[in-house]
Amino acid sequence: MRIGIVILPQHRWSQAAGLWRRAEEYGFDHAWTYDHLAWRSLADEPWFATVPTLAGAALVTSTIRLGTWVASPNFRHPVPFAKELMTLDDMSEGRMLLGVGAGGLGVDAAVLGQPPLTPGARVDRLDEFVSMLDELLTQPVTSRTGTYFGADGARTIPGCVQQPRMPFLVAANAPRSMSVAVRRGDAWVTTGAEGQDTLDDWWGSVARLSARFTDALAEAGRPASTPRYLNLDSQSYSLTSAERFWDQVGRAEDLGFTDVVVHWPRAEGIYAGDETVLEAVADRLRPS
Repeated sequence: MRIGIVILPQHRWSQAAGLWRRAEEYGFDHAWTYDHLAWRSLADEPWFATVPTLAGAALVTSTIRLGTWVASPNFRHPVPFAKELMTLDDMSEGRMLLGVGAGGLGVDAAVLGQPPLTPGARVDRLDEFVSMLDELLTQPVTSRTGTYFGADGARTIPGCVQQPRMPFLVAANAPRSMSVAVRRGDAWVTTGAEGQDTLDDWWGSVARLSARFTDALAEAGRPASTPRYLNLDSQSYSLTSAERFWDQVGRAEDLGFTDVVVHWPRAEGIYAGDETVLEAVADRLRPS
């Protein structure tokens, strides 16, 4: 089981740099930041940009993998984003992971003044977004016209350090978006179903989604060993104690997940927790 941690982009770099260093020192396998312009209950709090944050993280770490949790086409176009991703992969010497999803209906969905899309249209847009990113990151020149995006002689040279490109981790719960994950992704990401009454109900939803993904892989002729990433903090915060955290990791592993992701404790509000719990978890994660 690989374990990752999300560091929200809320701190000035003089403080944030130390968090990314500590994530690596603690022994986490991967570290992430949200790809939003503003986010839910934290929309009016400090919030820095994703790509510069990951660039800084690449320069203060050397081994931990880094990624977006998760990018979406809500405010991104694949042509400039592919150039940024290529640069991040270069700066990190091939440690970049792209987490990507359809995008919700939050602040980011309307921030550019665009009309809201139906759920089906958001999945269609995701399919086109990921397909074009794949082409941009694997070909030196891309020209294509789509429903949502276009490219006319877009150059992505010299390409990624990772060949043929960095891994794509596609977030999906519903059948159509899961089809995109199976067809376009190198791994699958889920938060489990929203609106569950209890933690056990949420784990039940995770089990059903994992079974759905297994069926979708089989139907597409892809191996059941395709990596699966689970956000452990979707229903409730997993780092309330080290014992609870490791119990949740075990439950995820029993359901076939290869990776889990947690959030760095915040002082208050969502993901509020005590850093001593994180340090206790790290005591077990650190390489011996």
